[in-house]
This record gives sequence, C-alpha cells and structure tokens, in this order.
Amino acid sequence: MHIGVIGATGGIGSRVVTEALDRGHHVTAFSRDATQIDEDRKNVAWKSVDVLDADGIAAVLPGLDVLISGFQPGNAAKDIADTVVRSIADPTVYATAARALLKALESHPRTRLIVIGGAGSLEIEPGVVRADSDELLNETLDEIGLPREYSAAVRGHRDALNVLRNSNRLWTYFSPAEDIAPGERTGRFRIGGDQPVLDAEGRSRISTEDAAIALVDEAELPRFIQRRFTIGY
Repeated sequence: MHIGVIGATGGIGSRVVTEALDRGHHVTAFSRDATQIDEDRKNVAWKSVDVLDADGIAAVLPGLDVLISGFQPGNAAKDIADTVVRSIADPTVYATAARALLKALESHPRTRLIVIGGAGSLEIEPGVVRADSDELLNETLDEIGLPREYSAAVRGHRDALNVLRNSNRLWTYFSPAEDIAPGERTGRFRIGGDQPVLDAEGRSRISTEDAAIALVDEAELPRFIQRRFTIGY
C-alpha cells in the first residue's frame, strides 16, 4: 500500500511510519517543513504540507491509498509543553484540520482517512462522555498532570470527531487510550469502539508502538469506516 502520514515526526506518527515501512508499505511522510528531515530509509518520501490548507492536502493525495493524520499544534514529541500551550490558545484547530482534510477528499473520494484524535470523547459510562463534564475532565487532567485549561483542547478533539461524523467520506477516527506513552511493541491489545478498553486494574493505557500497530492494521484491513475505534491492554 501507499500510506500517507501527517505529523510524521510526532510521537505516534513517527512510529506509524516505522511500522508501515517494516511491513513493506510505501510511505509519504508529511511535516510542516520536510526540508529539515534527514532520512535514509527506503520506501519513504518526505514532503511539506499544511494540514489546515485543503488545497495543499488535495495536491498530495494522488497515489495514496490511506492518509493517516496525527496532527498536533507544534511538535508534541519534542516539546509537549509547547503543544499544550498552542492547543489551549486555539482549541478550534482540530475541527478546522478535520474540515480541511474532508474538503481535500472531495476531489479524491476513494482515499481513506484515519484521524488520530483524543480519548476524552469516549463514553466512560453509557451516555457519559468525560469531555462533556468539567468535573470529570478536571479530575483526569489533574491525574495526568495537565493544566485544567487543557480541557478546551480535549473538547476540540471531540468537536473534530463530530465534524467527521457529519461527513460521508471514508473516514475513521482513532481514540488512543487515556494513558499513551512510548513503550514496548507487544502486539497484544484489545480493540473497542466508543468506550475505553480497561486493563485488570481499571486503567486505559497503551504504548505508542502498539497504537501504531493498530493504525496500520486498520489501514491494511478496514474495520471502522465512518466509525471511531480505540484500543487498550
């Protein structure tokens, strides 16, 4: 397959690139400024793209089977504090990016889109979404050490999902586990839909390496067209 990855220098995006290459796929890796990338692996080409520019995205879609977007303001892999500040400053950017991606797909309707989003829109109980509750959201942000102002970004991810849900394009939304961090590539995890997958201790957690497996699995064998999915141990 030919897989495009937006946010290819990010924590999840970079691992998606590696996972796809290891499986023999061709990858076009996108970043804001690809001229700064030093790359010597085979079957990967780096290109610059602005995820908020629908025309620019449309221009790079020809030849892609799937486009995976791991867009974040700033570069969370290198400076999470900067990404947090940018996300709080403009939480609407996630929905804006979703609209630009969908607009670009109007001219390439057969290209599939997988958007890496947030966990705050998952139902922790039937009909109960953490992003809809200040109390639940603040509790989680306190636990993971993010400022409560970041709740605006969590809701921004939720809004992006709602933008996709109103589209008839071939989209998939991936909500990672609440606790996602670099770790081991185990290949052993469970898949869920709109509810978080919890381990024996009641935690929602996954490594970025296993998230990359799930994303490339979905690229290869689509199971969640016009749906959201999540994973966890």
